[in-house]
Amino acid sequence: MLHERNVSLYIAMSVDGYIATPDESLQWLERLAGDGDHGYSRFYETVDTVMMGKKTYDWVMTHVDGPFPYAPKPCYVFTTSNASDTEHVTFVKGDIASFVETFKQRTGQRIWLVGGGQLLRSFLNEGLVDELIVTVAPIVLGDGIPLFPKQTKTTDLLLNRTTTYGPFVELHYDVLHSERSSPDAN
Repeated sequence: MLHERNVSLYIAMSVDGYIATPDESLQWLERLAGDGDHGYSRFYETVDTVMMGKKTYDWVMTHVDGPFPYAPKPCYVFTTSNASDTEHVTFVKGDIASFVETFKQRTGQRIWLVGGGQLLRSFLNEGLVDELIVTVAPIVLGDGIPLFPKQTKTTDLLLNRTTTYGPFVELHYDVLHSERSSPDAN
């Protein structure tokens, strides 16, 4: 059997588990980030495919200046509505699990799941995520968009390593797929 590619979540969150404020702002993170990319470039070099939900894609298109930030890597955006492919993006409608499993079987590098929330819940609930790389920012937001929304299945993780970048802590977890079948994993 060929070695499967990993689907990796790489994201930042507040200490209290939010990835954005209630109005979808990331200004808190931009304000705290300071100098350096906190491991982003090193991670990005290990990625050859990008996947995200339509809500994340819309946010990127509204808030990121300049060219599409993930080009030239193939980018797939999952949506329930009709959307036309662009130069850098292929829109995917339909069965997420089958689509992702096909990509995991292909030769290549990491598949980056960009963003959290609803699509992350779907990926986790289908057993599609292999690693979570979460950078915890030194701030309590008190409210906002949670990294893990309600109805996310219990998912066992194994801490692989931690890395500090100034006041930030990167937590690198492997997802323990075999544990998903335990009676408490609902």
